Amino acid sequence: MNDQTPDPSASAPAAPVPPQGTGNQIASILLEHGVISGEQLTHARRVRDKLRDDYSLVKVLQELGYLDPRQLREALRTHRQTVPLGNLLVELGYLKPQELRAALEAQQDPEFKGKRLGEILLDKRLIQEYQLIEVLADQLGFPHEEPSFTAIDRELIGQVTPDWCRRFQAVPLRRDGQDVLVVFRNPLDTFARQAAEGAFGSVVAAIGTRRALEEAIKSYDSSRQYARQRPVEVDEADVTRVVDEIILAALEVGASDIHIEPMRQQLRVRLRRDGILMLHKELGLDLAPAITSRLKVLCKADIAEKRRHQGGGFRFDDPQSGRRSDVRASFYVTIFGEKIVLRLLSRKAELLDIKEVGMAPRMLERFLEDALDLPSGVILITGPTGSGKTTTLYGAVNYLNDMEHSIATAEDPVEYVIEGIAQCNLNPKINLTFEETLRHMVRQDPDVIVLGEIRDQFSAESAIQAALTGHKVLTTFHTEDSIGGLLRLMNMQIETFLISSTVVSVLAQRLMRHVCEACAEPYRPNAHELHRLGCAQADLAGARFRHGRGCSACHYTGYAGRVGVFELLVLNEAVKDAILNKRTSSEIRRISVETSGLITLMEDGLAKAAQGMTTVQEVLRHLPRLGKLRPLHEILRLAGELPGR
Repeated sequence: MNDQTPDPSASAPAAPVPPQGTGNQIASILLEHGVISGEQLTHARRVRDKLRDDYSLVKVLQELGYLDPRQLREALRTHRQTVPLGNLLVELGYLKPQELRAALEAQQDPEFKGKRLGEILLDKRLIQEYQLIEVLADQLGFPHEEPSFTAIDRELIGQVTPDWCRRFQAVPLRRDGQDVLVVFRNPLDTFARQAAEGAFGSVVAAIGTRRALEEAIKSYDSSRQYARQRPVEVDEADVTRVVDEIILAALEVGASDIHIEPMRQQLRVRLRRDGILMLHKELGLDLAPAITSRLKVLCKADIAEKRRHQGGGFRFDDPQSGRRSDVRASFYVTIFGEKIVLRLLSRKAELLDIKEVGMAPRMLERFLEDALDLPSGVILITGPTGSGKTTTLYGAVNYLNDMEHSIATAEDPVEYVIEGIAQCNLNPKINLTFEETLRHMVRQDPDVIVLGEIRDQFSAESAIQAALTGHKVLTTFHTEDSIGGLLRLMNMQIETFLISSTVVSVLAQRLMRHVCEACAEPYRPNAHELHRLGCAQADLAGARFRHGRGCSACHYTGYAGRVGVFELLVLNEAVKDAILNKRTSSEIRRISVETSGLITLMEDGLAKAAQGMTTVQEVLRHLPRLGKLRPLHEILRLAGELPGR
């Protein structure tokens, strides 16, 4: 591409965001073309007014069945560049309003001086390139094509060299009657268009992504040297550096997982930060085998096996900072190669004081006094994958770890090494199974037994039997809430009298994103959110809701870090009687709320949102609402956040 020509991602002008002007502008275009009627538009606007602020009019029209994507694209193509790019991306749902606002503000930053909106959106990874190209294709009136070398007319591309393709960022795709369809990175580049016309005659311009064009040109270059072609050998030192850089980047931003994913045309690397996956970088697909082999060597997995899923782990040490992290790896076979997920288990992230995990004062007090300090019984920590169960479990073990307690664990795998306790890493390959380990564990005279996870009926029965013999048992469980943990034990054919006599508490939890302190601003829930919460405005008196505007500190997400939300069920006599009588989950929950001071996950989440820690949107997105919420002042009083608890 000519250096003087702007990128197509920058070709549409950036304009300030009108409140709802873009939706109305598009609606007028649709009315003009007869795609929708005036009655349909009036109805859609009424529905839109009842929804949250960032719900677009176009989305409402689509969900009501008045509009389909094909009709929308045809109407927008007729009115090229009438709607500013940024506003159009928001209205179509590709961007959030605060993300667009942050990108427009970034244009004033010296770092992005001279860059247009599309380039900034790509640089900040606020949008995928193919999404941007789709919208630009409609806005500029060009067809969108993703050139694959296997689909390219060899006679056409043979008329130019790979250097020509790289210089003009253009690839001829096929003949279209008397014309030749040429895919450009920037179809507005006059020099590239003239060069294509000089090479192929009459040209029809299309627009494509940078990645697709580069892959097609690279394949063309390789095919010209087929006589000398052989597998690309990647230097071992280079691969080691790439792997180390990816892990270090993940540790630097506090990511919990790394996803290395082979796609059709590239190797995509994403990082899970604060529970959300974000694009980190894209690598050439030729690096995939070498990166996979490097990680398999580190994990002591079978390098030659590429047809079966594998797993393993290793310890990563950064020689410069001395930072150490345990890495758990999973290799999953896909149609494009092996997808790799690395879970990072760093010391800093995993070993927390139980008093710092985020429980409300009174809930923490009850968990310590009525669960951890008891001499025996089963303590269950429940929640879905990625909800922080292991962090809380280690915090509880760390609390109990002193000279007076003998603690033994059976884990698969050991996720963090704690001094002073006997930890066992299960390994079925050498018959170091859960059954074998538990049989020997009880002969070690333990006071506390830690089972990494209850996965089946045998492990559930083992936890119950260990508690019956006077041991304190800590373990994790995959259930939605605390009552669900009890019901799942019943479904595993555990007798109700055993559950009621051994289980002392169930702690359910979730992790939600914390509002970024650098860009937090006050927020007032709208009518739609109040309806979903099942609350009236009066029930939320005294709340200080906040949300993040989006800034460079939080990568323009509005969130930084995470906050725990908890539901603690302590089994008192009334709850035990309900279990013995096999009451329904709703009855057990009602009895727990009335007699044991249970604060539900939704109520604890609402309390944390009302204190500005997280947002109402996070609460609604992640927490189950299984009953009517109590007024906020009552929840805060029960949690010990207000005087008079």
